[in-house]
Order: sequence, then C-alpha cells, then structure tokens
Amino acid sequence: MSSLLQIDGLRKRFGQRLLLDIDHLQIDAGAAYVLTGANGAGKSTLLRVLCGLEPAEVGRLVFMGESLRLSPYPRAMREAIAYVHQHPVMFSTSVADNIAYGLKGRGLSREDIRSRVDEAIAWAGIDHLRGSPPATLSGGEKQRVALARARVLRPRLLLLDEPTANLDGAAREAVIGLIPTLVHAGSSVVMACHDRDLINLPGVRRMKLREGRIEIKSA
Repeated sequence: MSSLLQIDGLRKRFGQRLLLDIDHLQIDAGAAYVLTGANGAGKSTLLRVLCGLEPAEVGRLVFMGESLRLSPYPRAMREAIAYVHQHPVMFSTSVADNIAYGLKGRGLSREDIRSRVDEAIAWAGIDHLRGSPPATLSGGEKQRVALARARVLRPRLLLLDEPTANLDGAAREAVIGLIPTLVHAGSSVVMACHDRDLINLPGVRRMKLREGRIEIKSA
C-alpha cells in the first residue's frame, strides 16, 4: 500500500507546553485509522494541524509523493483533505445547499453539483431531509449531513473528530455503517474517537497519542 502522507518532526506547542512531539507519522492511501488517547492528549489538535486549522512545526512533509511545507498551508492538501468536526457547523439554508457549499466554492457547473449532491444524499440515506433547515435536524442527522458534505468533495484524506460522540441507537449505527464505504471509495480515513465499535471495525489500524507521541497499536 502506497503512502499518502508522511510527516517527520511534528511539534505543536501551546505556550511552554509541548503538546505534540511526533517523530514520524505515516498515513497510507486507502487505509482507515483510529486515533485514541486520553482527553487532552491532543487528538483533535493533531487533526486540526493536518487540515490546516492549527499551525505547527514540521521538519519534513510529503503528501502524494510531493515534498511540501505546512505553512503556508499547501493548496494540494487543502483540496485533498476534508475535516468533520465533532459538532458540525451548518449554514441556515437547506441540507442540500449545505452539502453543495464546497462544490460551489470550487466552481463546478450546476449540473455537476446537482449530480454529486444527489449521490451524496443517497449515500448518507438522508433524501427525506433534502430541503430541511439544519436547525430541525437531530445530532445523528447533522453528522450524516456533515459526512455527505465532506464526501462530496471526494477527499483523499478524511479526518473525523469523534464522529459518533453523543449519538446512540440507530443514529450511531447509521454513522458507523458509513465509515467503511468511505475507505472502499478510495479515501484514507483518520478518526479520533473512543468508540469501541469504530476501533474494532475490520481492517482499521490503531494509533494512540500518549505524552505527545504516536504509538502504533496492534489489532
């Protein structure tokens, strides 16, 4: 399996505190990972660094075979990496408009946008919510909309921050069921989570953040 992203010497500081001190991080193409660790270990911060929302020191970075700098955040990574927050922010329009937002920003034609949005809505099982305002959605519905909004961009790397947190029952199961299909579609997926069912999904690799460093956990 080929490497999608390699980072050497990643350091993230908050004042005098060194939160992340990662010698080497590698994410393979078409692979799924869970990122675990105690609360406050830096899981969300690491995801935010990878998607350009937090600055960090990096010694060496290779993305899709190209050596890059993390700052300013490279366009190649911005176009290929999508991040889904634990509490997704929704625009006060419709579900369909929320999913189409990123595609409009990329200048796709109206026909292409409609086709991709229709596909993403069907994938997430939310056709009945197409015209609904986000304020009326449950937590599980918002999470599926957020996943569809990310998937529609066809990212090479998808970063999910606690995708099943605060969900239970059918809502949680629906979100868990979507994860393997993202990998099958060709995306690499990194999930920061504590959910045992996500951690135990077949083929998922485990990484643990402890005292700022990454530990690779055996299955």
